[in-house]
Amino acid sequence: MLDLIASLLADKELDCRLDHPITEARAAFNRAIAEKKTGPIKRLLVEDAVLVTGTDSGVISGRDAQVEVWRADFAQAGRFVYVRTPRCVLPSEEEPIVTELGTWVGKPEKADGSEVRGDYTAKWREVEGKWKLEAEIFTTVKSRDALAL
Repeated sequence: MLDLIASLLADKELDCRLDHPITEARAAFNRAIAEKKTGPIKRLLVEDAVLVTGTDSGVISGRDAQVEVWRADFAQAGRFVYVRTPRCVLPSEEEPIVTELGTWVGKPEKADGSEVRGDYTAKWREVEGKWKLEAEIFTTVKSRDALAL
């Protein structure tokens, strides 16, 4: 799916790039997930941030609600660690906002060969000189269960 989106973007000659400050913000979010730290996650979200989950399209509305979901996730035994990898960053020519397109993968903290992966899109906004997430939509495209191998 992401290849299709990328080819459509190329046809429109949009400025699809990775040399933007949100790539470092995304890396900080990934580190926070890996290190089980909710503080950095909270700082990267606007107050009314929205997340749509990849498999069941559950909606998590608000920064505090998202932080609570991460806090509960970090406490679980056998939790998955998620890494989001930007593939395309599209700055707006009109507003201090950016669209990020990428892929994500989740693997158990204690590797067992299982994984889940997919595509995502995110909307970032510059707020007082810092880039913050306003919205993320995830799509699960593949999962591999170690027991099924």
